Amino acid sequence: MSEFPEIKLAREEINAQVVRMIPEEIARKYKVISVKLDDSTLFVAMADPANLPLRDELKLLTGCNISPLRASEREITKAIGRYYKAEEISKQALIDIRLAELKKAKKKKPMVSMDEPISEVGQVPVVKLVNDIVSGGINSAASDIHLEPQEPEMVVRYRIDGMLHDIMTIPKHIESAVISRIKVLANMNIAERRRPQDGHIVLNRNAREYDMRVSTMLTVAGEKTVMRIFDKTAMLIGLEELGFTSEDETRFEKLIKRPYGIVLITGPTGCGKTTTLYAILKQLNATERNIITIENPVEYKINRINQVQVDEGAKITFATGLKTILRQDPDIIMVGEIRDKETAEIAMQAALTGHLVLSTLHTNDAASAITRLVDMGVEPFLVSATVIGAAAQRLCRTICPECKGKKCSACYETGYKGRIGVFELMAVSENIQNLILSKASVLQIRKQAEKEGMKTLAENGADKVAEGVTTKEEIKRIVY
Repeated sequence: MSEFPEIKLAREEINAQVVRMIPEEIARKYKVISVKLDDSTLFVAMADPANLPLRDELKLLTGCNISPLRASEREITKAIGRYYKAEEISKQALIDIRLAELKKAKKKKPMVSMDEPISEVGQVPVVKLVNDIVSGGINSAASDIHLEPQEPEMVVRYRIDGMLHDIMTIPKHIESAVISRIKVLANMNIAERRRPQDGHIVLNRNAREYDMRVSTMLTVAGEKTVMRIFDKTAMLIGLEELGFTSEDETRFEKLIKRPYGIVLITGPTGCGKTTTLYAILKQLNATERNIITIENPVEYKINRINQVQVDEGAKITFATGLKTILRQDPDIIMVGEIRDKETAEIAMQAALTGHLVLSTLHTNDAASAITRLVDMGVEPFLVSATVIGAAAQRLCRTICPECKGKKCSACYETGYKGRIGVFELMAVSENIQNLILSKASVLQIRKQAEKEGMKTLAENGADKVAEGVTTKEEIKRIVY
């Protein structure tokens, strides 16, 4: 029998202030969580309670005697996710703000107005509140943090796995101070409230680097702010992690290893097209190749790849940037998006002169990529001669591994945690080339591709349901 008492964390209701006695970074790194404080003794659930050096470190950190309790690593991870969520850790910051306000009220100072600068509000509590909101978004694997002015209070929402969740509310009279703090971090003009602004924050959390794009916009209720989070470590993944079937992965690798031609990744905004392009670049990156990209914006910097960013002020567009790239002796070119006839035709000229070109289009399926180019005004013979393949994709939520879809705090009571790609891959065969030349419809091209072995988005989704990766409802939501 173990000398350390065992604790079932799922049955415990732990005081949030006790939890915060151990910083989140330490809790996650060593798989520990403080459970109870009794006089000068702190009871700590540990995956390895026999680790004496760790207990000594926790004693120095907290100033308390440490009484270890045994808990499984999985239970501790779930508890950390539950108790370090933004809505929990931000409560204390809000309390601190209200206490500061009470002290001011005793001195008979007027209430802070929405237009009052950040210097007039208790700065330390506001700084902590903003830090908690950002840290909570990162720890929740959110792609975006929304701060939305509403009545009677500002609402904070996280977009997790493509869906928005209400996280907390911020008192109306301090929302200006919170927005000002974010603007300071993003090098934006805190005095400008009427015009939209864009800013940028780079930060490190848990030994990972994050890039945050900040956007503000005036609404009738006040300034709305959105912070988009780019996890630079998570962005660069391999083809095998995207969600292709083994058969489609093999077919896709054959396409991108062709010496010239255009490969298109299609789908709506937010479906992971950029992640797929970066996975391809990672696969193709080699000393003997000169790879150049034109992007808007450059979301992840990759060693040995020459990346150019669109800059309208400097008159660097996808089309003008692509023209310059062609004079730089490239082997492989990545164009962030084909938006117009000019860009499309330059990309095709590049493909005709012996370059592999990778790009994206906003279409619903793979076959529509062909007709979209023709609709832009590109001649069918050019499309037929240059496009060698198109992949359409969506992102579907995967079943939460903690609760197996039954809903828990780890998945925000949704039953889903994490996302994976759903794909359809169309290789342009000689038969499809002939259909393009004859200006065939999307339906005709799609039927021919299916005859040649293309699995549709719906079929790939059904396979993932059968494998227990996701649910029918989720596939219906993203495909139909």
